[in-house]
Amino acid sequence: MFTGLVESVGELIERKPTSGGFRLRIGTSLASELAPGDSVAVNGVCLTVILAEEKQLHADVGPETIRVTTLGWLSPGSRVNLERPLRADGRVGGHFVQGHVDAVGHVEDLRRDADFHWLTVTFPAHLAPCIVHKGSIAVDGISLTVAGLGTDRFDVQVVPYTMDHTNLGRVQVRDRVNLEVDMVGKYVVRAAELAGLTLDGVRPGEKTH
Repeated sequence: MFTGLVESVGELIERKPTSGGFRLRIGTSLASELAPGDSVAVNGVCLTVILAEEKQLHADVGPETIRVTTLGWLSPGSRVNLERPLRADGRVGGHFVQGHVDAVGHVEDLRRDADFHWLTVTFPAHLAPCIVHKGSIAVDGISLTVAGLGTDRFDVQVVPYTMDHTNLGRVQVRDRVNLEVDMVGKYVVRAAELAGLTLDGVRPGEKTH
């Protein structure tokens, strides 16, 4: 479990093919605080540390993770957001982030507003029921607040600190980003499905007046 508060921005040094996937070698100052078997979020994707040495960590990425996240598009030199798991006695400054990416979105627009930035991100249709105005969403592992919402896109306002201390400082229009919706919303939608409710609140076959 993570919070969406990025601790460090690392740099991908190597992406080495393995059987069915690949191994990432990432340069980061967090390496000295990690050990084999530890979890770490890389652009919002929960991975297991295989090896941690001085200023470098290694983590394997499997076929399913390649399929549903942006990690398969990373190349050496890419900047990646890193976060260690939440401690049981720690503060939750962002929101609960599982590190289980729901979909890949695309940066539709990036515009400056004084010292702040507005980011517009498109998302696939199946995420729509789980994204709410003023709710939380993780973009490449960063906890952000949905400030504007359309049928297939949302807007977030990014403060200067976040632009300076995450990979959003290098983001460009059409870039792919990992999206994880608020886990509470996913449970609500699933409970509604099991209860036979549709998105308009009417059970299948039920008459309205």
